Amino acid sequence: MKNLIELALEDLSSSDYFLFQTHCGICTVAYGNRTVRFSKAGEEPVTEQKKLLFDALYDQEYRTARQSAVRSAAEHLNLCPVCRRLACNRCFLICENLDLCVECAERLGVKGDLVISDSV
Repeated sequence: MKNLIELALEDLSSSDYFLFQTHCGICTVAYGNRTVRFSKAGEEPVTEQKKLLFDALYDQEYRTARQSAVRSAAEHLNLCPVCRRLACNRCFLICENLDLCVECAERLGVKGDLVISDSV
């Protein structure tokens, strides 16, 4: 599941911050991480050695922020076994035989309970 989320992640990062998100395939709500500021944002490396260090630090912080976004999104998203879309907990049903997104459940005439409803 996390591999699918990684593939679906949209990278909205810049040189100053990291931001990754993916969307529910049903309601399109975004899931991922909050904007994380690069620890050296706004600082200019004064030497080539500093630039190499900043680049390595950026790569490390980028990977950490991306992994955090995948973990965060995985808490909210499910894979529908019929349509293969990622569906958030508000668009995914726990059904008797096979858990489905709300659209597939409706199309197939299957009843179930939402993972999380708005009344929770």
